[in-house]
Amino acid sequence: MARLRSPKGCPWDRKQTHTTLLKYLFEEASEFKQSVRKKDYANMEEELGDLLLQVIFHAQLAKEKGRFDIDDVVKTLIRKLTLRHPHVFGYKPEHKRLLKGRSLSTSQDILDNWDTLKKISARR
Repeated sequence: MARLRSPKGCPWDRKQTHTTLLKYLFEEASEFKQSVRKKDYANMEEELGDLLLQVIFHAQLAKEKGRFDIDDVVKTLIRKLTLRHPHVFGYKPEHKRLLKGRSLSTSQDILDNWDTLKKISARR
């Protein structure tokens, strides 16, 4: 993506902003949704690639402005998944305090406590 946005890269790619790319993000998500409904797995693969391109593109734009990069996006995702799944990755003191000793052993337990888990992962 950096090469596409470089001075010797693609004029269209260089011209894009977060705002101009939004329509493509929604378009690709819609196309993926259609492929899921049709159970068209080959197309799902392609559309997931298109969605991933959007993530990479937006991360590159942010990197160019010194805000964050794709590594930061992945680290944030890993942190969020880890903190929202203490039943898999381990309970931290904050989980124990906010969940008040409740364990998460069923899907319903997780759903019942989802807002609490989101609060824990939202704190930095």
